[in-house]
Amino acid sequence: MSISRKTILIILAFFAIYVIWGSTYLLNKIAVTELPPFFLAAIRFIMAGAIIFIIAKFMKLRLSISRKQFINCTIAGFLFLVYGNGVFVWALKYLDSGFAALEASTQPLFVLLLMRLIDGKKMQPKSLIGVAFGVVGMYLLVSQKELITNDESLLGMFMVFTCVLAWSYGSVFVAKADLPPNFFVSTAYQMSIAGVLLILISLLLNENWISPIDWSLKVQWSLILLIVFGGVIAFTAFNYLLKMVSTEKASTSAYVNPIVAIILGWYVLDEAITVQTIIAACILLTGVFFITSRKKIKTKTIGN
Repeated sequence: MSISRKTILIILAFFAIYVIWGSTYLLNKIAVTELPPFFLAAIRFIMAGAIIFIIAKFMKLRLSISRKQFINCTIAGFLFLVYGNGVFVWALKYLDSGFAALEASTQPLFVLLLMRLIDGKKMQPKSLIGVAFGVVGMYLLVSQKELITNDESLLGMFMVFTCVLAWSYGSVFVAKADLPPNFFVSTAYQMSIAGVLLILISLLLNENWISPIDWSLKVQWSLILLIVFGGVIAFTAFNYLLKMVSTEKASTSAYVNPIVAIILGWYVLDEAITVQTIIAACILLTGVFFITSRKKIKTKTIGN
């Protein structure tokens, strides 16, 4: 039995938001050790947005959008990239990348709660079981005191928590908002708008802008990978999934990303992986199974 093109695209999109996004915690942590956080985020999304616009133009996609779509792209860009990512990168100055990723794994829980509050959507038993597994797994992970590495960790933890709320609301908002029909074009607008807003924030905060020629090689490579893979590929995949599958399913990346982040932290930065971490990872993946098996993929398609 042959697999449809749509199914293949969905599988690849899940790979992108699971694995590629999981690696961005490490890449951001490396880059933010040398670069101001909002300056870093601004460069990442300005460049990624420009690349996507160039590709969209080459593909002869329709780039014009309505006023309402522009406003919605601005709202989505702010929730996802200005606050959800820009502030998150800032918080990485005070938190270990693995710890931040683990805290972000609460996102599916907030998505379900927001859908309940905003849309009155009933929580299905499998979703509740999945969230419960996720919360237990996250607790086992973050209860390891060695993950907190400095005295300002509480501030970082609180700000990451607010970032998770912003991203969760953005996921619910985008799923039903009037955006450019082509998810590639929608991503380009969201990133470009967010990049401009992040530049303004960086200037207001009087961040020290550092020339790329003064960056270390590891930071240069981190930015390239963040722009191409974390920005162009993974965020486009995320926007695609928000239109093709349920919001809860798209949000399960928050469960898998911490596991990827921990493995990369162990491999690249020699961070220890404890038995408790392995047990917690298994519980988190069990939560992913329950949430993703809740219902079938929607048949809604994206226009060009």
